[in-house]
Amino acid sequence: MRCANCGTVNRVPLEKLAQGLAPVCGQCKSPLSIGKPVTVTDATFHEEVEQSALPVLVDMWAPWCGPCRMIAPFVDQLALEKAGRLRVAKLNVDENPNVAMRFDIQSIPALLVFKDGREVDRIIGAVPAAEIARRLKPWV
Repeated sequence: MRCANCGTVNRVPLEKLAQGLAPVCGQCKSPLSIGKPVTVTDATFHEEVEQSALPVLVDMWAPWCGPCRMIAPFVDQLALEKAGRLRVAKLNVDENPNVAMRFDIQSIPALLVFKDGREVDRIIGAVPAAEIARRLKPWV
């Protein structure tokens, strides 16, 4: 697995995962996220998304949003399938208005794709899973 923090490639023995041990990067000692979206906030967005060595898909969502809940299982599936090649993050726009305003989020769900700290694509609305996968291809 590639560390999302420093980019170091790490071996993760499956038997240790089966024992319930949480893997950490051998270089920087950051926890390695194995197939789960990371929750980001106004305070952690810069470090978790803009400084990531991997491309990042940020799901801008809110708990009351039906279309957000519709695409959530596919976003979670992407985190698992693309682990080590794509980092998946979720940002609740109601609890983190600064980032939402900074990126002019006016409609949710909004999926923002970041590469090298810059937004490179934006997918608005509950689009089909195949379309999301197609739009991610150039970046992962």
